[in-house]
Amino acid sequence: MRVVLYGLLVLMPQLLSAQSDTARPHIVVPTINARPEDVATIDAILRASYETISGPAGQPRQWGRDRTLYTRSAYFVETGVRPSGAGYAHGMTYQEYADQAGPELERSGYYEREIGRSVVVFGHVASVMSAWEARTEEHGPVIARGANSIQLVNDGHRWWITSINWDSERPDNPIPATLLTPAYPLHPVRGDTTAITPPGSRPADPRAPPARPE
Repeated sequence: MRVVLYGLLVLMPQLLSAQSDTARPHIVVPTINARPEDVATIDAILRASYETISGPAGQPRQWGRDRTLYTRSAYFVETGVRPSGAGYAHGMTYQEYADQAGPELERSGYYEREIGRSVVVFGHVASVMSAWEARTEEHGPVIARGANSIQLVNDGHRWWITSINWDSERPDNPIPATLLTPAYPLHPVRGDTTAITPPGSRPADPRAPPARPE
């Protein structure tokens, strides 16, 4: 879902100048209320997270909407392998991610689609592995695939993403076939909340949105 920064240095050479030591553009992330349909279930949150960062060249991404999916202290970690063969792990706050990824996503166009998922829920915590494929045009060729490790918590009102770690697919790092065969419905039937809402949780109330967890 978030194949940017070091990954795009390999996929899109024009990003080199944007990732130099010069001042990087600051992305303004509006503060807005979450859309109830975006945060009703884990499935809805993941679907929204893919939609918000996808779009054609020249179109700003939906940063305000995207931010409503995450806790205040949400953290991103991109992992992978440098051209030298050395591994890396690059961590970012939400704002750092938006500042580093936003300009190139808007300049070159970027579409990401989920192609498989596994979900484990225990009480008020959930762990999701979500496989994806990326394009620079909505119906263009696939430029990359990978998987996100997404952690969520439920505060009794709704689910929130606390962190996303990701890696890209490589010849020596293929996406597992078991992940490409979803063990969880990507678009569950309305009303099916199995393994989505912990006991005692309440649905999000658009008239009185809950405070964002730290």
